[in-house]
Amino acid sequence: MTTLEIATDHGPARAELHCAEEGGAVLLLGHGAGGGIDAKDLVAVAGAAQTAGVHVALVEQPYRVAGRRAPAPAAQLDRAWLTVADELSAHFDALPLVFGGRSSGARVACRTAAEGQAVAVLCLAFPEHPPGRPEKTRQPELDAVTAPALVIQGERDPFGRPEPAPHHEIVLVSGDHSLSADLDAVARAATEWLGRVLRPHL
Repeated sequence: MTTLEIATDHGPARAELHCAEEGGAVLLLGHGAGGGIDAKDLVAVAGAAQTAGVHVALVEQPYRVAGRRAPAPAAQLDRAWLTVADELSAHFDALPLVFGGRSSGARVACRTAAEGQAVAVLCLAFPEHPPGRPEKTRQPELDAVTAPALVIQGERDPFGRPEPAPHHEIVLVSGDHSLSADLDAVARAATEWLGRVLRPHL
């Protein structure tokens, strides 16, 4: 495991690299708004992807590196993420990039996928709307993704359930927004999907 510190316009970000023996792509995973890269679902997916031959970068946004709990504005999160993605693309000799993350990190991945030229997007616990506020939908962020996307969602997630569409799949697993009730199911779904969507790029 290697940790890179990457300068962004909003302070240093960090990328914790878990490299596969012969990785043919790189999966970038961002954390939730109030959590870190040690979230159980992120750790489970990172381990499974690495075993399946995909390099993984667990990305800490600058506000977390600085020790703050409250997230930065969306525009700052997106810009820092794209800076990290550029740096990692160079580090891994322009291998295909898959953007991903949990909750807020999933939203960042969706919003930046086109500009960052991600070949696919992996969303863990996409927050479809704030709890109890279905009218405040974030579905357009997901619908704007034109690359293949997978959403792994807890059946009892108070943040709602995204609508499926031709370009993105929804997999429901036991549990709530933490996705910790059945981590094996989360890891299996992510690994199977990564194998399918990356095949044309490897």
